[in-house]
Formats: sequence, structure tokens, C-alpha cells
Amino acid sequence: MTGQHGKFVWYELMTTDTKAAQTFYENVIGWRGSDAGMPGMEYTLFSVGDRHVAGLMTMPEGALEMKIPPAWLGYVAVDDVDAAAAKLAADGGNVHRAPDDIPGVGRFAIVTDPHGAVFALFKGTSEEPPALEQMAPGNVGWHELMAGDLDTAFPFYSNLFGWTKDQAMDMGDMGTYQIFAWNGTQIGGMMTKPKDVPAPYWLYYFNVEALDAAIERAKAGGAKIVLEPMEVPGGSWIVQCTDPQGALFALVAPKR
Repeated sequence: MTGQHGKFVWYELMTTDTKAAQTFYENVIGWRGSDAGMPGMEYTLFSVGDRHVAGLMTMPEGALEMKIPPAWLGYVAVDDVDAAAAKLAADGGNVHRAPDDIPGVGRFAIVTDPHGAVFALFKGTSEEPPALEQMAPGNVGWHELMAGDLDTAFPFYSNLFGWTKDQAMDMGDMGTYQIFAWNGTQIGGMMTKPKDVPAPYWLYYFNVEALDAAIERAKAGGAKIVLEPMEVPGGSWIVQCTDPQGALFALVAPKR
């Protein structure tokens, strides 16, 4: 994990029907799912070729009792999970699951920013193989935060992860869309969430080769379109959806 601090390194879907979710994402994104072989729990690994990209697990009972919906969770690498969690808390964030070890995998903590957007801190126990290219099919090409307040959210994340401001786009009445970079590479954007959105959240954009075909696969599998297909600066096309269990996700492609 040397030099990885501040980089998104893992994505995990917690859902109510793992078998259905596995079939759905394999069909839509082209992943291959396999059992991780973790003692005492069922955990599915999604892969592109020989590279693991994401994981899948059943939601904890406590989450269901709290009426927390199925959702994708992003893991951000840090040099020291305990130190990062303490720093996050001191800066107004909340630690919802204290730093803990996953035997043979790494150490993690589940946290929220000061406005309530959920993500995870992570440090692996071993060097990972070289990552996929950011825009490779099946990888996550973009990370987007619908923030409680952009003016305070960006400094929080920048202070925690070293992210830097890149291009800022004027979205009119919706405010500013601030692109951010990790080690000089654009990896995502953030903006103050619309007032009708109940809570801040992170959204992950999965790369597909062509958008319309992926949308048809998603709809055939039971997905619902939340934001209709649109072209974004740079020429890529995006769509936002919910999967059959209700988890929000997005697709991005270089062409329709």
C-alpha cells in the first residue's frame, strides 16, 4: 500500500439478496463473481480478468433494523487507519465502526464525514498487484460526492486524504461542481447536494464500453433509471440507476 494514501482502492456492495445482485452486476458490467473463501462469512469477489475490483456481502441485521438501504461503500487507502480515524473524528467526522482487522487482508474503519456521507478507511497487509487503468472496462472511473456543504466538505477531505482541487464547473442554480485529484490525476467530483436529496452520499461510476447497451442490460435485470443518460464534459456518457435491491450506482462510457 506504499504511496496509496488517499486513493480509492475497494468498493463493496451490502445488499439484501447477494445471489440476485451477483447475477445482475455480472450481466451489466461484465464482472466475474467468485466466493472469497473467508472463514465464517459469505463474501463474493467481483473480478475483471485476474484483478479483483469489488466485493459483495449480505447487509448486517443491524443495518436492516435501522432501515438502512442496500448501498455501495468505497474504501480509501490510508497510511495508518487508527491515526486517520482519530484525525477524521477531530475534524468533525464520525467513526461508526472502530478500526478493526480483517485477518490476512488488512485493517479498516467505517466512517462518515461531518455531514453524514459514509465511506471506509483501509490499509492492506500486503502489496496489491498493479491496479487497473482508471477507465478500464469494469473498473470504477469516477467518484462523486453529493456533499452536505461543498465549502466545508472539500477542506475536510483534502485535509484527510491530500486531495487537491482541479477544474471547477459552474452548474448554475445547482452551484459549483468541484473536480478533485489524487496525485495529480482527476478521480472524482463533489458538489453541494440538491435540497430535495435527503442526505449526503458517495456515488460510484462503473466503466462500461457502451452506455445504451449497458442500460438495456440493467433495465432487463430490474434496474430503475434515476438520472437519464447525459453527456458530460470530455465526451463521456453517464447514467444513474438503482439496482433491483435498491442500491444506487452509476455507469460511464466513452460512447452511447
